[in-house]
Amino acid sequence: MALSKKPVTGMKDILPAEMQLRDYCIRVIKDTYGKFGFTSIETPSVENIANLTNKQGGENEKLIFKILKRGEKLDLDAAKEEADLVDGGLRYDLTVPLVRFYSNNASQLPTPFKALQMGNVWRAERPQRGRYRQFMQCDIDILGEPSNLAEIELILATTTTLGRLGFHDFQIRINERRILKAMAAYSGFPEESYDAVFIILDKMDKIGLEGVARELAEVGLAQENIDRYLSLFTGMKDAPDGLAYLADKLSGVLEEEVVSNLREITESVEATKTADFEILFDPTLVRGMSYYTGTIFEIAIPQFGGSCGGGGRYDKMVGKFTGHDVPACGFSIGFERIIMLMMENGFQIPEQPKKVAYLIEKGVAGKELCDCIAKSQEERAAGTQVLVARMNKNKKFQKEQLMKEGWEEFREFYKDPLR
Repeated sequence: MALSKKPVTGMKDILPAEMQLRDYCIRVIKDTYGKFGFTSIETPSVENIANLTNKQGGENEKLIFKILKRGEKLDLDAAKEEADLVDGGLRYDLTVPLVRFYSNNASQLPTPFKALQMGNVWRAERPQRGRYRQFMQCDIDILGEPSNLAEIELILATTTTLGRLGFHDFQIRINERRILKAMAAYSGFPEESYDAVFIILDKMDKIGLEGVARELAEVGLAQENIDRYLSLFTGMKDAPDGLAYLADKLSGVLEEEVVSNLREITESVEATKTADFEILFDPTLVRGMSYYTGTIFEIAIPQFGGSCGGGGRYDKMVGKFTGHDVPACGFSIGFERIIMLMMENGFQIPEQPKKVAYLIEKGVAGKELCDCIAKSQEERAAGTQVLVARMNKNKKFQKEQLMKEGWEEFREFYKDPLR
């Protein structure tokens, strides 16, 4: 039986045209983040299974590609539970590996530490438009900075990068986990129900206010508490300043510092941004990761109709490795979705070097071949991108294929110079 030539479900092959665009975007991302003081790091693709299943990754913990133990450690006959069979897994994001990396190497790193990490992650989820089981993530994080300067820098660095990649008229939606909890407390929901409430609230853009009310009732919450909760959203909709309205309504359960902190972030970003975007408070923004402790944010690009990245503050995560909490905040770009949108919009990579193809007829050899290669080396030294290849029998088709790959000029070399 012939081997399968198709990628595994949820994975994809990347053709040269897309790879050129990906390489260009990576260069822009690294250059922009470098100017903001972020330093590149790299962590392994495989992490200890205990780190990946520590109840911090939300739904992603159900999507881990798990790795069996090897050799003598894999005892199928004696195994009674999954832990007897599995000791590692492919990372589902870059945050868990980063925190482990920081915990292990903090003594060799500056404070605050501004990290840039790009790499593939894996999730066993249902593939769909712009979503694969293997995909590139691009994260920046600041560890050791307790003030909202971290959020301001992360948002400005990310939006500046998106602007350089040609995106405009997008939104940064921002919220605070402490506001979410205060709204639930104000409504009278029991604390143990908060996670269920937030999961339902996260569907607001899909099911609307009535759908949220119905699902809250279905999980057994009291109608009077549901009505009180939903009144906050209708009140914000009618208020000229939704954040001020919430601050007043939640004054007994929400610290004033939370609201002033969020307002300072939005005002500072608006005053200093260089890209064309809007930052707005969104009380329905939840973000699925359980490790978020404060500010959360998300990128919304109209052409995509969904999130193209996000992040937030996770001040308690380092402590799970070291026993000592370290303030931390991060922002991740949805790299695959960004690439998809750029390709769909026909993005052209600017300032590419001139591309020349040398086509050498079969039979050109010895000194003549060396002369051809020497000429290509001269052009390469002058900054031209030169492809040297043997001429195919169907030269016309060969040139058509090369032109699709961006080769602009052709130099043809024949065994018989008169040709």
